[in-house]
Amino acid sequence: MAKLVVEVEGMSCEHCEKRVREAIESVEGVEKAVISLEAGTAEVTYDDGKKVQDAIAEAVDEAGYEVVV
Repeated sequence: MAKLVVEVEGMSCEHCEKRVREAIESVEGVEKAVISLEAGTAEVTYDDGKKVQDAIAEAVDEAGYEVVV
């Protein structure tokens, strides 16, 4: 397993955290996402063999938020 931390903009409440977590965890290869509303980040644990960064950004965008690159 590998870890990736991404910055997420647009979250303002616990509901936002949940939507972002569910969006990221729906990406194939993602094991778990831990979202921090205060820090504005998502710590993602994923399968080493998968390229997930673009898919995560797309899933977060579709949920109405933005991954900062």
